[in-house]
Amino acid sequence: MNYTDYIKEIEERKAQGLHPKPIDGAELLSEIISQIKDSDNAHREDSLKFFIYNTLPGTTSAAGVKAKFLKEIILGEAIVEEISSDFAFEQLSHMKGGPSVEVLLDLALGNDGAIAQEAAKVLKTQVFLYEADTDRLEGAMKAGSAIAKEIIESYAQAEFFTKLPEVDEEIEIVTYIAGVGDISTDLLSPGADAHSRSDRELHGQCIFEHNKDMQKEVLALKEQHPDKRVMLIAEKGTMGVGSSRMSGVNNVALWTGVSSSPYVPFINIAPVIAGTNGIAPIFLTTVGVTGGIGIDLKNWVTKKDADGKTVYDADGEPVLEQVYSVETGTVLTINTKEKKLYNGDQELKDISTALTPPKMEFIKAGGSYAVVFGKKLQTFACKALGIEVPQVYAPSKEVSIEGQGLTAVEKIFNKNAVGTTPGKTLHTGSNVRVEVNIVGSQDTTGLMTSQELEMMAATVVSPIVDASYQSGCHTASVWDDKSKANIPRLMQFMNDFGLITGRDPKGKYFPMTDVIHKVLNDITVDDWDIIIGGDSHTRMSKGVAFGADSGTVALALATGEATMPIPESVKVTFKGDMRPYMDFRDVVHATQQQMLKQFGGENVFQGRIIEVHIGTLTSDQAFTFTDWTAEMKAKASICISEDDTLIESLEIARDRIQIMIDKGMDNEKQVLQGLVDKANRRITEVKTGIKPALKPDANAKYYAEVVIDLDEIAEPMIADPDVNNDDPSKRYTHDTIRPLSYYGGTKKVDLGFVGSCMVHKGDMKILAQMLKNIEAQQGKVVFKAPLVVAPPTYNIVDELKEEGDWEVLEKYSGFVFDDSAPKGLARTKYENMLYLERPGCNLCMGNQEKAEPGDTVMATSTRLFQGRVVKDSGEKKGESLLSSTPVVVLSTILGRTPTMEEYESAVEGIVLTKFKPSQKELVI
Repeated sequence: MNYTDYIKEIEERKAQGLHPKPIDGAELLSEIISQIKDSDNAHREDSLKFFIYNTLPGTTSAAGVKAKFLKEIILGEAIVEEISSDFAFEQLSHMKGGPSVEVLLDLALGNDGAIAQEAAKVLKTQVFLYEADTDRLEGAMKAGSAIAKEIIESYAQAEFFTKLPEVDEEIEIVTYIAGVGDISTDLLSPGADAHSRSDRELHGQCIFEHNKDMQKEVLALKEQHPDKRVMLIAEKGTMGVGSSRMSGVNNVALWTGVSSSPYVPFINIAPVIAGTNGIAPIFLTTVGVTGGIGIDLKNWVTKKDADGKTVYDADGEPVLEQVYSVETGTVLTINTKEKKLYNGDQELKDISTALTPPKMEFIKAGGSYAVVFGKKLQTFACKALGIEVPQVYAPSKEVSIEGQGLTAVEKIFNKNAVGTTPGKTLHTGSNVRVEVNIVGSQDTTGLMTSQELEMMAATVVSPIVDASYQSGCHTASVWDDKSKANIPRLMQFMNDFGLITGRDPKGKYFPMTDVIHKVLNDITVDDWDIIIGGDSHTRMSKGVAFGADSGTVALALATGEATMPIPESVKVTFKGDMRPYMDFRDVVHATQQQMLKQFGGENVFQGRIIEVHIGTLTSDQAFTFTDWTAEMKAKASICISEDDTLIESLEIARDRIQIMIDKGMDNEKQVLQGLVDKANRRITEVKTGIKPALKPDANAKYYAEVVIDLDEIAEPMIADPDVNNDDPSKRYTHDTIRPLSYYGGTKKVDLGFVGSCMVHKGDMKILAQMLKNIEAQQGKVVFKAPLVVAPPTYNIVDELKEEGDWEVLEKYSGFVFDDSAPKGLARTKYENMLYLERPGCNLCMGNQEKAEPGDTVMATSTRLFQGRVVKDSGEKKGESLLSSTPVVVLSTILGRTPTMEEYESAVEGIVLTKFKPSQKELVI
């Protein structure tokens, strides 16, 4: 882009009420610098503003040009009246590494002593240094540079952290109730606006799903309370359920936070958010990235009778009573010293969990990145100086209980931990730095991840990481102008960075739009691995996987590490027998239903690891369970398998990775071949008994143990958004699980969806067999509602073609995806027929395809949040009911929910799930 184009773009943005877009390109900034140098240039004044206040930092090409020009000014090679040497240094100090650190090192290690001292002063405040930078410093020190030694000594004392201002003892806030009940991150950053996430100011306009009245209310509160921060609240619910959404935190920060730098526009930090039932685990991690505060209010509690028993209403729901009010406009005080929440002098709540020593460090440093990089930099400096690391940061909490065994997650964390006390066994509650094996980035957050990587000055995937993957699944269904502009650029960046990419920038292999979670599940080839992925549904059937925001993904890619407490675990085991006409999806839903029943409505899964002793299910079907645990509000899930089952799962994964290699997807470092080799090693270990499948210790301690009785599951189970519940807090949760008979075979269904990460090859085969069954029984297949089918991966499509099932599906379909001419427009109307859509997320994501407003959708998906799959109409609320593949298929053929008799007839002779609880002891 040249300057003329930029001015034109500025005018276009003005019409949208937007400021100039921040500059990230070298060509444009070079032209701007030329205009600054020309004292008579008509655009000189604007050019100065753009250069100083509107250029993105880090490793953007614009940052490289800016750093070089600032260096020229400092050295006196260029004279700009408005930018003194001191001002140039100040700007360099805000540029977050990469070219700016290179320039500062040039100046610090240069011949001009006065300039060197000024450069050193700035360098001592920087934390985003990489090996090339630290190697250069260490080399200079060894060569006798006193200033290099001085800088390294400063790093050893972590002065970049200790000299920062302390956190305010009191933070005044004013409340804003953003919704009653669980608040999905879709409210804060709607999926339909995913295309604009990297344009932070533009994306900010979509907060509250573009509700201008709510936006005005927040602005009015800020105007009335200019000295306070607005705290967004989920009243009677959990804040930030669903996706991790760094863009959601970015939007909240943009509207309610504080500016990160006067020289970097629209990047705000330190939002304050809260929920009656706290913050969803992955969203809370995202808040920490920005140095924000997330508070568990507990301002409504379950009512108890005189005997201390829970009081229930007529519908059997626990009655809630208010402990204290946080109605919109309430002024509260966060006391960071006492770690308490006050209303005036009245103490409302101990909030020490929101203000732990590590979280206080994030707040002080302006976010978790600075702390992570600071610790690495301090470690480097002490090693270079040959000294012990001074205790500057809060010591990592190390909990070790003698005589107590380890859960599966405790074993994985102990194996992968770095920087802990040698020989010490760590239990739940310990705060641990761990090495990460697999990292995944998806396409609607990937652009933000690439920006984060640029801002932390990273240029290559850490060698610690076994493999990393960039998907194209969230923008698979509609290849529109926005996708054409964004996705190739993202794939080029990530491919250059070292990730395996769904699309090849050179066009050597066919573009893959496979669902990210499915790919990560296939490329995880060790049950002891740790996986980080840019999506809440990063839940693997091998190892332990954590959904993360785009920033945490960037950090994992750049450093190969993640830091988190070892979570508590809940053990889930099974007893009884599955009825032959039941699908494993019904077991998943029944798990949630039976857990809530066993614990009096308390969700013991929330924020914890679900250790599911699944034993005999291979990875594809086991993934159905782990995938759903995101909706159970669990932090993650681990499958405990028998040895033979694990071997089979690893062989499936290895063979699918080989297919990726055969397609030409491996890179110069042969990352995929490395995974094949690793899979073979792990298979050998299990087969020979050298290292059997991961199992917890028999004397491990759990927060709770849940036993699921398969005998109780007599009919298909459906997760219902309960859109008309009188209590708004009960709507759109995943806790309302109903049997099929509840609907009496009369509930109208307007659209069916079989797809997303919750289905596997077996589901596609079930669909084909059901269609053949129904044709045999009724003479033909007629759809009374549309059925949209999106296989999760191309591998599945290829396997179905080989086995003859794809031909069956094509026979009954009215639309089959064509990769040579992908859809350019989202479908707004559906006919009563079968649509075979391109592999990818499709309706589940809500950013491209959507059901018609007001529809009742029956889906295999994971999302039932308001507006996600279907919006409300003026006449009727849209609802997304979640069920098994057989129920979805039959509902679209009937145009309504089936009766049990109709259901059993349709699945006759079809083996839905071969699952018997393991008869072996899955503990050591």
